[in-house]
Amino acid sequence: MTDRPAAIDRSGLMHTYAEPPVTFVRGEGSVLYDTDGKRYLDFLSGLAVTSLGHAHPVVADAIAHQARTLSHVSNLFGNEVGPEVAVTLDRLIGGGTERAGGQVFFANSGAEANECALKLARRWAGPGRYAVVSTWDAFHGRTLATLAATGQVEKQAPFLPLPEGFDHVPYDDLDAMDAACDPSRVAAVLVEPILGEAGVVVPSSDYLGALRQLCTDRNILLMVDEVQTGMGRTGRWFGFQHLGIEPDVVTMAKALGNGMPVGACWATAEVAAAFVPGDHGSTFGGQPLAMAAARATLSVMETVDAPGRARTAGARLKAALEKLPGVVSVRGEGLLLAAVLSNEFAAPACRECLEAGLVINAPRSDVLRFAPSLLVSDAEIDKALGTLGRILARMVAVFGPREQTGSVAGSGMPSSDGARP
Repeated sequence: MTDRPAAIDRSGLMHTYAEPPVTFVRGEGSVLYDTDGKRYLDFLSGLAVTSLGHAHPVVADAIAHQARTLSHVSNLFGNEVGPEVAVTLDRLIGGGTERAGGQVFFANSGAEANECALKLARRWAGPGRYAVVSTWDAFHGRTLATLAATGQVEKQAPFLPLPEGFDHVPYDDLDAMDAACDPSRVAAVLVEPILGEAGVVVPSSDYLGALRQLCTDRNILLMVDEVQTGMGRTGRWFGFQHLGIEPDVVTMAKALGNGMPVGACWATAEVAAAFVPGDHGSTFGGQPLAMAAARATLSVMETVDAPGRARTAGARLKAALEKLPGVVSVRGEGLLLAAVLSNEFAAPACRECLEAGLVINAPRSDVLRFAPSLLVSDAEIDKALGTLGRILARMVAVFGPREQTGSVAGSGMPSSDGARP
């Protein structure tokens, strides 16, 4: 009989998270193992982070080599790796072949990347034009400024008063955005190409293009938060590229280091020039260890054509999800997908999936989110669908259909006048 591992003492941690139902100790590709050695199929990727899978050998080797060479010198001095990663990101912003002509600031997270964007917008616009317009149900981070930009009142309430200068309008509502964008006070619009934390909500096909035109007409920056959608996940290098628009600022993180904390804020050269030395900084941002992980991650992503893999695997996963019991619709792009359920049984479905060895999550009570590795195999997709199908069939039998109320239940979106539901 094998001895069970000792329980992990979590008493030294602040209670900012619920108690975890499982503790993972290692991973390989799309597979995770817990403290008991149980095997799980990971279709969440650490919230769209490990897009090349766990412990990818090329990334792991790059981190180990850099750790033995040079891990940190601060930004008082240069390193060889960061500038190379910046050039690669600029090229990917341009579509992957030619450079877009912008510049990058490196940080450690998506929140920090967005914090940089917010400061850059105010520096670029100058005195008097400081406001940023974002959308209800967006998620941009948990620093005070990015929380103020985040359109989720329940997350903001415990920390009031928040920094001023942040306005919110309903997502995918061009009339509301038009009314909010007073060019005498608004410096920028900050928007997600797909609302990830709100349940993978995809806007109308003309939304981002119309925002681009609105911002151009009023000399307002269009800043696109690609923290969850970037790095090939939606089937293009960045979500905005599906519509062929050119943002002024793009933020990214999550998949950029395949698990190593890395964030980046890209801006056109004209906008980036608003920053001068001393305006912004980060002790760890752009350090060689993180940059080595990013360089290796990007190299593998380009070699395997990560966006192409996301398109192909995403189409397979989406088509199969649409046929499962209890699934009303599937929304999203590439390998960032959400299954909208016939009733509010997402949470219990997630718990049963975890018990059965499948990792997903429920951003809404009637929505399941899927963000597997971009290297996920057809066999892994089929296995996950088999597990999920059996569990959803039981959920439908227990919960039955949703009662009709005349509204779009579970959407989480504000009413058309911008008021919270």
